[in-house]
Amino acid sequence: MAEKLPLRLSPKGQLRAPHFRHLCMRLHSLSQALRSLLFNAVMFSSVTIYALLSLLTWPFASLVRYRFISQWARFHIWLLAALCGLRYRVEGREHLPDRTAVVLSKHQSSWETLAFQQIFPPQVWVLKRELLFVPFFGWGLALLDPIAIDRGAGRRAVQQITEQGRQRLETGRWVVVFPEGTRMAAGHHRRFGIGGAALAAATGHPVVPVAHNAGHYWPRRGFLKKPGIIRVVIGPVIESRGKTAEEINRLAETWIGETMTRLEAGSDDS
Repeated sequence: MAEKLPLRLSPKGQLRAPHFRHLCMRLHSLSQALRSLLFNAVMFSSVTIYALLSLLTWPFASLVRYRFISQWARFHIWLLAALCGLRYRVEGREHLPDRTAVVLSKHQSSWETLAFQQIFPPQVWVLKRELLFVPFFGWGLALLDPIAIDRGAGRRAVQQITEQGRQRLETGRWVVVFPEGTRMAAGHHRRFGIGGAALAAATGHPVVPVAHNAGHYWPRRGFLKKPGIIRVVIGPVIESRGKTAEEINRLAETWIGETMTRLEAGSDDS
């Protein structure tokens, strides 16, 4: 059998194997950049149109507004899969309680703010109030009744989360909290704030801890969306009755931290 030789550049212009691989990598990177550019163009242009349409839902009940506005997020999760090859898989759905709950989640990307609207029941988020002042986007966001806080307000912010969060839970909506307070780069961690745990302790609602590795595929402040499968892991419910806010926070932070270690190790191998 003739020995197979690597591609070399001959006088007739044959392509070396390393050059061919480099060309394929360049073409792949270009394709990824173009797909990401198109996704961003659709997302940023559609938010203006959809925000204006969302204003028409103002007279309706909050859950009606939510169902309409959340379709924008659902569309972009579909577009990510169709255009950028970025999908997700949820593990631990069996842990979801059949009553309203407080979600304490890792925050790495813009992705989870979209996908959680598809994964969890109708919800509101704790967020920085400055987002409500963003033209168009902030208008639609305000219609979803978020708990918009001044992150520098300390105890007043925690009290606001508790009071407004209680009202949202009583009207059948889950409350999503990113206890790190901001998006963290993959592999990084920030001490958990107490607000979400304080809400759970004050109301007796269960806590659902969530870990994911979205930051590996759609980094914070990142332009490129990498193809792959984001893993979302929903942990066992943390019952809040009989526990202090500090105990709840410690349990959630420990579980999320340990799960993130496993997820990010898997992402490094992908």
